Parts: sequence; C-alpha cells; structure tokens
Amino acid sequence: MISLYVHVPFCRRKCPYCDFYSSDTNLDILDHYHHDLIKHLQVARLGGWKGPVKTLFFGGGTPSLLTPNQVALLVDAVDQQFGFAPGAEITMEGNPSSLNHENLSGFRNAGVNRLSIGVQSLDETHLTLLGRQHTAGQAEKVFCQARKAGFDNLGADLMFALPGESLSDLERDLDRFLRLEAEHLSCYGLTIEPGTEFAARRDKGEFALPDEDRYADQYQHLHDRLSSVGYRHYEIANYCQPGFECQHNLNYWQRRSFLGIGAGAHSFSLREWGVREAVPPDLERYSRLLAGGHDPAELLERFDREGATRETVYLALRSADGLDAEAFLDRFGESFDQMFADEILKSAPWLSREESHWRLQVGGWLIFDHLISRFL
Repeated sequence: MISLYVHVPFCRRKCPYCDFYSSDTNLDILDHYHHDLIKHLQVARLGGWKGPVKTLFFGGGTPSLLTPNQVALLVDAVDQQFGFAPGAEITMEGNPSSLNHENLSGFRNAGVNRLSIGVQSLDETHLTLLGRQHTAGQAEKVFCQARKAGFDNLGADLMFALPGESLSDLERDLDRFLRLEAEHLSCYGLTIEPGTEFAARRDKGEFALPDEDRYADQYQHLHDRLSSVGYRHYEIANYCQPGFECQHNLNYWQRRSFLGIGAGAHSFSLREWGVREAVPPDLERYSRLLAGGHDPAELLERFDREGATRETVYLALRSADGLDAEAFLDRFGESFDQMFADEILKSAPWLSREESHWRLQVGGWLIFDHLISRFL
C-alpha cells in the first residue's frame, strides 16, 4: 500500500509568509494542469508504482480551486490506476475563501472524506497581518457548511508566535478555535523564510517575531490547554481527538512509501535503503514531459544504510509514538541503544524509553532541532 500526494500549485494570491511552490492561475491553466495530473498517474503506474492507495492528499497551493468534477475525475483516475484500500483517507486542503456550501457538497460526493482548512487565526488583526483573504466569520461559517455537507473529519491550521502576539491574545484565539470543534488542529509557530514578503518586511524593521522564551510559553500553553480538553498531542505540531490522527502524515513520519503527483511534488520509495525523487517546480517542463509519456520526476537522493537510520530516527522522534526499538532492530540489524548510545546519553532527560519505544518529552520537542542534530 502507498500514500499518494497530489500537488495543486495554484493560489489566488500568495501569502506573505509562504515559500511553497505556487503560481497564479486561471480556468484554462487549471484545466490543462488537471489533465496533466491524470496523465502523471498513468505514467507513475507504468513506471512501477503499485497500489492500493491507503491515503490520498490534495495539497498546495490551494487545491480547493479545483472544481468538484475535477476532483471526482482525479479520484476516479487514482482508483483506475492503483485502486483504494478499504477505508482510505482522502484529504483536501482548502482556504475559507475558496470553500462554500456548493463545492463542499461536491467535494464530499467526489469521495473526499477529510478537510484541512487553512484558518491560521480567528483574530481579524492577525488575519490582516498574515495576508489572508477571509474573515474570522467566514472561516466559522465554512466549518458549519462542511458539517452540513457531511464531513465528520475536519482539521484547522492555527498559527502562533505572531508579531506582537501575547499569551492572552493566543488564549482568546484558541477559545474561538475550540468552538469550531475540529477533530484535528495543526499548530505552527510563524517562521520567516528567505525570499518571502515577510522576510523583506522584517529586514526593513517593520516587525519581529517573539523571542525564544515567549515562543516556548505559547507552545507549552497550546499543549496544556488542548490536552486538557481531550486533544492528543501526537506530533510536534499536531493535535487530534482520539482516532482522528492524519493517516497521510503518519505515513511520512513512519518513513513509508509515498508517491507525489504534480509539479513540485516529492516521492519516496523503500527500494533498498530508500530513494527520494522530486518533480521540478516548472509547469511547462512538467506538461511537456508528460505529453511525451515521460516520467517528470528526477532522482533527489539515494539513501545508504547510515542515511536511512538517521532519517528514521529524525522522523520517528517527531511523533508521540516515538521510535519502535524492535522494528529498528529488525530493519537495520543493530539496536538503536547501541548505535546511538552516546547521543541517547546526551539527550537525557528529554529522551526516554517506555517499553519498546523511545520518545521525546514535550520539552524535547521544543528544542527538537537542537536535540535531533546529535543523531544526524
């Protein structure tokens, strides 16, 4: 079984903090790209990828710019080329500004059974700062419409550590998020990436992000508050109600195979110690290669045993389930305890073993980049 990611690299307007590959679009461009995606699925199957598909994720960009009919045709093409596993999770990302009762009902009828909605904040000042195209009221309305359309698995993105945001500001925002009753929350601290509009504004001195102590306070507050109302903190940035983990993302963190379709998409297969490929973010090249029946993906990285062990550790320790010591021994023929004895010692007390699993404490997640560098 595999997970399948479909990248739709189009936005009505690029957010000032975003460094993902995306492009402006119109109906003709989107229609042509939709046909290319269907060709790509066929080329991937002929190239050796095999199903069934256990998770399908439409990401972007703004994949909710696709019409329900286009989504239905893509879901059908995936089924024809690979088949779906029973109970497959089919997720679509969407922004409140591109969702409404009509297309939500259409997406649900097309087979989408999970939505990840880019709310980011329910504070009007913060929405303006982030360059979002929706209001708090519109976001709240979309959640009501999604429920009426038949969705019972909804996720929302929440951004924290925003310029000028206090702990009380975050608490008020979180109160409104909790009233959405989302099954899943992804909570990301704002980062400023090179080449973005936010980077230019920061360099001009227009704003600054909170310092490390304020970031830590907000991160811990999110953990404490969400845990107290029944959410499980199952990955560094992700919370869910019991049983509503994002299966697609779990597949990434468990270092299992996934196929990426679309310009800018990445794939990973467990051939040998692992092979990572990427489709260059070039729409013209993508279309030209597919028209000739060629696979647009290029080799990005071929792992050796050492690289595979280190990536396994990096991904596993991001999650609350942690690293399965027995599975690690079976895969690599050497125990995690022996291979990384010095690193484990240096990572105490943040890293501990519970039965057969090594896990980072929440405080360890706060300094994840520092701790994990010892294993890389």
